[in-house]
Order: sequence, then C-alpha cells, then structure tokens
Amino acid sequence: MPQRNALQYLLVTAKGLAMGAADVVPGVSGGTIAFISGIYEELIETIHNLDFGFFKSWKKEGFKLAWRAYNLSFLLALFSGVFISIISLAKLITYLLDEHPILVWSFFFGLVIASIVYVGNQISKWNAIVVVALILASILSYFITIAEPVGSPESTWFLFLAGFVAIIAMILPGISGAFILLLLGAYTTVIGIITQLSEGITSLNSTLILGALGKLAVFGIGAIFGLKMFSRVLNWMFKHYKDITLSVLTGFMVGALNKIWPWKEVLEYRTNHAGEEIPFLERSILPGNFVGDPQILYAVIFAIIGFLTIFLLERIAVKKQVKQL
Repeated sequence: MPQRNALQYLLVTAKGLAMGAADVVPGVSGGTIAFISGIYEELIETIHNLDFGFFKSWKKEGFKLAWRAYNLSFLLALFSGVFISIISLAKLITYLLDEHPILVWSFFFGLVIASIVYVGNQISKWNAIVVVALILASILSYFITIAEPVGSPESTWFLFLAGFVAIIAMILPGISGAFILLLLGAYTTVIGIITQLSEGITSLNSTLILGALGKLAVFGIGAIFGLKMFSRVLNWMFKHYKDITLSVLTGFMVGALNKIWPWKEVLEYRTNHAGEEIPFLERSILPGNFVGDPQILYAVIFAIIGFLTIFLLERIAVKKQVKQL
C-alpha cells in the first residue's frame, strides 16, 4: 500500500467528501467517484484485507506497524471525508424533499435514467440470457417498489437489512447506495437519522446525538456484514458473469424508476418517531392527476440536469481510462 504525507491524506479526505456527496444522492455512486478519482482498487483491496488479523498483528508487531500494514490511515482519511460530507448534505436534502419534492425527485429520476444508460452500455455482448436477466430484474424491482413494507423503516432489523444491502454501492461503480435505500423504502429514514445527528451536534443535544448514533450503529453493523459477504461474491460474478451481472443491475434500476417518479398519490400514512404523519404507501400517477401544481416544466429541466450530471461523470471516467492505457 502506498505511503502518503499529510497533504496527500488531505487529498484523500477531499475525495471522501466527493464520495459522501455522491452517496447522499440516489443515482450517483460513491464507487463511481472512487473509480474516477483513482482510489477504487486501493479501497476494495484495503477493505477486503481488513479482518481480525489486525489484532494479532497489533499484539505481535505493535499498533503502529499493524495500522500501517492494514492501510488504516487511508480508510480513516477517506471515511472522515465521507462522514463530513453526508452529515453536511443530509439536512439540505431533507429540507429540499420537504419543500420541493417534485423538483428533487425529478432530479433523481434524471440521475437514475442516466445511470441505466451508463451501466447498460458496459454490457459487451447482448444475448437471450442477458435480456431475460434484465427483464426479470426489472419486474422484481418494480414489484418491490409497489409492495407494502414488511416493517417500519425505523425498526432495528430493517436498518440492519438496509445497511447490509446498500453497501453494494461501495463495491461496484455505477450503483448508488442511496438508490438501493430508495428501493427498500429506507432512504428518507436514513437521511432523517443523519439529519437528527447533525442537529444534535449543532445544538449539543445529547439525546438527539445518542439516538441517532444508536440507529446509525445498527445500519453500520449491517453494512460491515454485507461488505464481507458481498465483496467476494460480487467480484467473482463480475469476473465470470459480467454481462449478466450488469444486466441484473440495470434491470433493478429500470424497475425502480417507479419509486422515484415525481408525482405520487399517498394511499396510506404512518406515524414516525416524532409523532408526525408521513407517507407509508404511495402510488405513481400522471402529472395531470396530481393534486396541486405539477410543475411539469421545472420537473423536466431538473431531470435533464440530473441526466447531464451522470453523463459528465461518465465522460470524466472515460478520459481517465484512456490516459491510463
């Protein structure tokens, strides 16, 4: 693993800030940012090597050598940036979702459309199996979006599950962790918990801080378990069945477009931890059937902006690959 000076670690933290910003937004992958910024392979290798052998190395060679051997300064610098970015942006996203939901979801819709094109274009050979995999994944994903949640998004086991599954975004460029949370129906919940932590830190409210940290710890433990289980399986599938894997991922995004369609009709509400009534079951409707101002023109503009965001990131990634060849 490369040894860095303080300035270089500061640069790693800056890359973490960019990854955190990407992970907050459905459709933009932190893995993509890691790939573009040139730290993807080091990140995957460092995480893959991280195990309980660290403690044996600590006992045998000392903490400093063990820390260096496992490249933990890199992880600390990177995830410090990710954490700071997510904490900073979560409150803004929560505010925008409350005040301008149609515009925000339109932006996200454009992001995911572009991500579908981006991931789909990586399929090198289309055949019957690849097409069937894409169709089946799309259908499954769609039915997940319309299914009634099996538990409250704030329950302990659900947060564990969300962390377990969402960590896939750290392994594969092009797949957004926020998108997977959205598919599970846990996106607004996790963003709300992060916002709660941010407000607790700002106001020095220990009750808010401890409550949020407890929920994030459950989410984080799920992510750790998911990371260790997913990393080998997904890397193996990517190496041996790349086109099928990409078609499944593309299909999941296609089917999940229903989840981020900007115009919704609320079918059922639930009460959250703060005693507020929030949507529980929703149905996508046409803009003409929307109660209130559908903001069609602005929705189209923001969807185009979202699409172009991914398009520009893809161009940057392609240029970087060409330079490396």
